[in-house]
Amino acid sequence: MGFWDKVKKGWNAFMNKDPTVNDYSMVGTELGMASYVRPDRSRFTRGNEKTIITSIYNRIALDVVQNRIYHVRLDQNGRYLATINSSLNYIFNIEANKDQTARAFLQDIVQTMLDDGTVAICPVDTDDDIDETSNIVYESMRVGKIIEWRPNHVKVRIYNDREGKFQELYYHKKTVAIIENPFYSVMNEPNSTFSRLKRKLSLLDTMDEALASGKLNVIIQLPYSVKSPMKQQQADQRRQDIQKQLGESKYGIAYIDSTEKITQLNRPLENKLLEQIQYLTEEFFTQLGITPEIINGTADNLAMQNYNTRIVEPILSAIVDESRRKFLSKTARSQMQDIMYFTESFRLIPFTSIADLADSLTRNEILSSNEIRSMLGFKPVQNEAADELRNKNINQSNITISPANTSEMMPDEGNGSTAASREPEQEDIVIYRDSNGGFTDSNGVPVFEDGNGGFVYEDGTPVNT
Repeated sequence: MGFWDKVKKGWNAFMNKDPTVNDYSMVGTELGMASYVRPDRSRFTRGNEKTIITSIYNRIALDVVQNRIYHVRLDQNGRYLATINSSLNYIFNIEANKDQTARAFLQDIVQTMLDDGTVAICPVDTDDDIDETSNIVYESMRVGKIIEWRPNHVKVRIYNDREGKFQELYYHKKTVAIIENPFYSVMNEPNSTFSRLKRKLSLLDTMDEALASGKLNVIIQLPYSVKSPMKQQQADQRRQDIQKQLGESKYGIAYIDSTEKITQLNRPLENKLLEQIQYLTEEFFTQLGITPEIINGTADNLAMQNYNTRIVEPILSAIVDESRRKFLSKTARSQMQDIMYFTESFRLIPFTSIADLADSLTRNEILSSNEIRSMLGFKPVQNEAADELRNKNINQSNITISPANTSEMMPDEGNGSTAASREPEQEDIVIYRDSNGGFTDSNGVPVFEDGNGGFVYEDGTPVNT
């Protein structure tokens, strides 16, 4: 950009524009409603925000959003073929609405689902009426809380990003994805394990507040009987006098007569409430398949694999299955379109084991070198060989790998292995891959890799290439 172009088109946030939006007189009319906290942020309800379940819900949601959801196209065998660059894929991977990224949107879905038991993924901006046609281009979506159920409709409380406030709308059930918590019976039922745990924690909080309320909880024994009304008035006067001394004293000091006695009652009574809370917490973790090590981040690979299989995968499957059912029309599904989620395979593998795993995957022609590099976070190599599915340990210049020719392989009568005459004078030996994943020469004699790009026979004789 040249100097004059910068002068004409340059912009600065603090420069006065016409009209300016920084004028306080225009805030209420031009910028909409104001709030000191983010109004569309998902918040826990039903007392969940005061318990340990907050950290559990947040941990599960963060683990779910580490996986990616894509709008894809399948081949004739129902396998992943390519990612479709569509508005639906943009919502699940880049931006769901003007306030949320794709990861924040997915985290909002999971947290609301775990908190309420059900959640609705509501289309907000589309290219056509969602009640009139099924071929819709979705431009933005938001998470809604279902507050009323009807036979064909649901009433959803959803954030209106144009007005800056929550509103209640009716959606037809066929137009919104209604996702139910797979662990509803454990988390959201009225008499579930978590509901019992939440009530016990509420009782414990009540006891703690009573102990920290500042009350002395003492009994004053006076040197006379207080059975008559007159003596009771004297006792009340004496109690008020002591309260006044404590209230007016800078350090909370009062005096009593030598014949008066004070007995303190604010000692905590022994009960089994804490033991019951510990038992219910362990039972809740057991029913979910969560261990304390998963929460604090010290779990081993086996525990994390079990956790991903029993917790993360059912939640992702519930989201993907319902999104596929509601956001893909029958025509789109007949065109082999689908919604799938993908996990990061190397996320839980120690770095010391990645080299051996990468060698095994490339040597068996499962992944190419650039695919391995992209999983590890490295840039792809600008080399055609790095994108090929081939065994790098085989010298491709003078050795040809061909399908197994079973008609040329004859079993040896002695040990069951193939046997034939060797032809060391042949310049280029054709190597075959047998049905067991090994290699043989053109005569069916087994050969083995020597680690230097060549092959040797069982007795160590090198194969002439």
